[in-house]
Amino acid sequence: MYKSEKLAQNIRQMIENGIWKVHEKLPSLREQTQLSGYSLMTVLNAYQELEAQGLVYAKDKSGYYVAEHTQALLNSKQSAQIGLNPKIQINSVVFNYLKSTQSAEIVPFGSAFPNAELLYNAKFMQILAQQAKRKSSYNNQNHMPPGNQNLRQLIANRYQLQGVTCNQDDIVITSGALEALNLSLQALTQPGDFILLQQTIFYGAWQAAERLGLQVITIPEHPQFGFDLESFEQALKQYPIKVCWLMLNAHNPIGFTVSSEIKQRIAELLYEYQVYLIEDDVYQELNYGSSKPLPVKYFDRHQMVLHCASFSKTLGMGARVGWVYAGPFSDAIQHLQLMSTLTVSPLLQNALVEFISHHYYEKHLRHLRQHLEKYKKKFYQELKARLGSICEIYYYSSGYFLWIELPKEVDAQQLYEQLLQQHISIAPALLFKPEPASQHYIRLNCSFEWTAQIEDAVNLLAETILQNSKSAD
Repeated sequence: MYKSEKLAQNIRQMIENGIWKVHEKLPSLREQTQLSGYSLMTVLNAYQELEAQGLVYAKDKSGYYVAEHTQALLNSKQSAQIGLNPKIQINSVVFNYLKSTQSAEIVPFGSAFPNAELLYNAKFMQILAQQAKRKSSYNNQNHMPPGNQNLRQLIANRYQLQGVTCNQDDIVITSGALEALNLSLQALTQPGDFILLQQTIFYGAWQAAERLGLQVITIPEHPQFGFDLESFEQALKQYPIKVCWLMLNAHNPIGFTVSSEIKQRIAELLYEYQVYLIEDDVYQELNYGSSKPLPVKYFDRHQMVLHCASFSKTLGMGARVGWVYAGPFSDAIQHLQLMSTLTVSPLLQNALVEFISHHYYEKHLRHLRQHLEKYKKKFYQELKARLGSICEIYYYSSGYFLWIELPKEVDAQQLYEQLLQQHISIAPALLFKPEPASQHYIRLNCSFEWTAQIEDAVNLLAETILQNSKSAD
């Protein structure tokens, strides 16, 4: 945890304990520097973090004061409940949603995949065409589970570059990340087991829990750090949780990336309570910084983490090849795979080996990240200008989603149905958070160049939200 975050937490605790009352002035920056021993910049950052949370407010040339609605914010944090979801029913919701958004006429703001024009890579297609002419590329024998040996070695090398110890024998190639996640969950659980999910999470996790007959415990997101460690540990203490399924880098749908300090603590708690983690890291390559964020697997010293990822979010649905860093569970996952999909396309595996080996993949990733960052920023600016007065728009520097909090009176499902009639898809909160009380959020795919068609669609989206908000007044 950064020093400013630690100081902000300490001050928050003091406010909660009534040391400073509403509208009471906090110690000045210099006074707080002397009291805490931290630098002036650290103190300023801490105060600004508290201000961003709405706990304090600044007066020009006067200082920082405790905000009037602070107690309500503290109470809402305290009331965030760990949820028990013994009976999950979401598969039909997801099926109907996916079926309704397949038309080519629809502007796909609700899509889970980046714009296909960005993912298309001419060199990869050329390599694929060349491989298609070779009979050896169709040889299943060399590509049966755990998968192409050369591809597994290349993936293991990428882990090593991040400082994660990995051997090719730890890797099992799968038909996309979703198969890796599902096989991992199936290998680790029995019907009736307890699993832990984030309260808002990719709908595939809810679908898997429903299919396998699992009981789901959920923990709320932390408003500042993304992941709520306190609720996490409380859930591990309170329930006999077998497995966690978490997304901590470029979280879908919200977008946050959890700090390395929190990930390290998660790894420690997993070992302490002997709970396994299935880490969904499908967006690992789509961070806009100079290096991709570390996974929890980096901090895993006791083989408690199964790490899952894929090429489909970087090369498209046509390259639906994923993997799981399964470690000691490799054999169990291979057995399950042989009873379901049997093997992953040998043609695709061979093409990926050549594409990655010659460094074409890294060049493609740089191009993809640059465009995703540019397009997402444009969407954010335009939506902020149109909806900033009534909506909270969450922006994080990775991926291609914006998570939008609508006015409380606007129902996301109703908005989705209205926009679908106008040939625009969005992803309503019901897909990620199946709770009736929380249906005023939407996820928006922002991986599109700002054209006249996209601008018209965004205008119509904003107008519909504004109309719904006014009609509810």
